[in-house]
Amino acid sequence: MAVEPPILEELHRLRTRVPQLTGALAASVDGLVIAHDTPGVEPEGLAALTAAALGVAVRVADATGQGDLRELLVRGVHGYVATYAAGRTAVLTLLAEDRVNVGRLHLEGRRTGARIGELVDDAAPVEVKKPPAKPAATRRGAARTTRAPRTNTPTTTES
Repeated sequence: MAVEPPILEELHRLRTRVPQLTGALAASVDGLVIAHDTPGVEPEGLAALTAAALGVAVRVADATGQGDLRELLVRGVHGYVATYAAGRTAVLTLLAEDRVNVGRLHLEGRRTGARIGELVDDAAPVEVKKPPAKPAATRRGAARTTRAPRTNTPTTTES
């Protein structure tokens, strides 16, 4: 993907601003890696798990009337996994130590997610919808075909 280098730079800058981060991943909402800085963690697996968790979280937010999903936070014994919306088609997943300031994590994660979203959305091809083609018989200059009228002549069978 053409936007990988600038997104990777964003991930590196984020890890500099929040030293307790142990990994950062930008992925499509359907689980494909866009860019990653995840030492010790397999990025394809993390992207796939993020997509699965995102699917459940979106359904929970919808079922409870909370609106569109903005972020997802999981706290484990050893730290956090935070996922933030990044534009229309991407997400940012961050791995952080247990001692991270969660407010700072959210602040920086949201900002970086917004920047990554702009980069990904600007690079995404714009889908142009073409009007449906007209049937051949109604196009100007198209040859018209006519059929002989049907007759309902009964068929008789001789024995």
